[in-house]
Amino acid sequence: MIKLKTIIAATAISINVQAIAQDEPQQLPWQQRDRAQAQPIPFEYVREADVMWSKMIWRVIDVNQKMNLPLAYPQKPLAQLIHEAAKKGEVTVYDPAVEYADQFRSIMDTDKVKDIGERIDTVIQVDPLSLTEVEVEVAQHLDYGKIVKYKVKEVWYFDTKNSTMQVRIIALAPVMEYRDAAGNYIGDMVMYWVPYENLRTLFAKNEVPNPQNDSQHYSWDDLFVMRKFGSTIYKESNVYDRNIQEYATGVDALLEADRIKQELFEKEHDLWNY
Repeated sequence: MIKLKTIIAATAISINVQAIAQDEPQQLPWQQRDRAQAQPIPFEYVREADVMWSKMIWRVIDVNQKMNLPLAYPQKPLAQLIHEAAKKGEVTVYDPAVEYADQFRSIMDTDKVKDIGERIDTVIQVDPLSLTEVEVEVAQHLDYGKIVKYKVKEVWYFDTKNSTMQVRIIALAPVMEYRDAAGNYIGDMVMYWVPYENLRTLFAKNEVPNPQNDSQHYSWDDLFVMRKFGSTIYKESNVYDRNIQEYATGVDALLEADRIKQELFEKEHDLWNY
């Protein structure tokens, strides 16, 4: 009787698998796992009393760097993933126009989020019937190809419980190239700041294209937690609350960023007592 039930159950599973295969064309000869059911691995709890030292760092990720090319994957770039969730209200984002926006001071309304990158331009065209010039309104939609940078706010801290230096991303901000109606580059515009904790579930359910191996996928959460990205430091916490560009330019700014980076690596060694 038990063997009969087992055979019936196995047959039912086989029929269901065949039905799914018939409904959705199979792209690979093996069954892929359902990424939509994935959940992020919870961070380890950190007691304030265990934090001996900490430092806030701000970085900028340039998607044009070779290591960061997966962030601009044409089929679904990271910016599109974040922005679509923000427009639906699935992710809470914060207005970058207010002072200290990366401290999550003012929630941005979804209607305002939907207006980002959307505009109506007036262009001059020739009417083929009258051969006269007429003004025509053309709707311009958000071009995800213009989102070429991401700002990252993170905290480095020394955990005495584990006697190790740790880093935790606090917030993420897509940065869009801002151009006028003629296409001239004006500057960079921060779209909004998003608490990274709000993005983890969304990131865990979406895969990152792996340029080295198509069968070894990882999620966007894995990319940021395992720090599979290249970046440049543009600010550290300081009493003047200044960016590096405010007191150093050119090569000096790059050297200052490298100095901060080196201090972070040396700090763990300095905190040990021998």
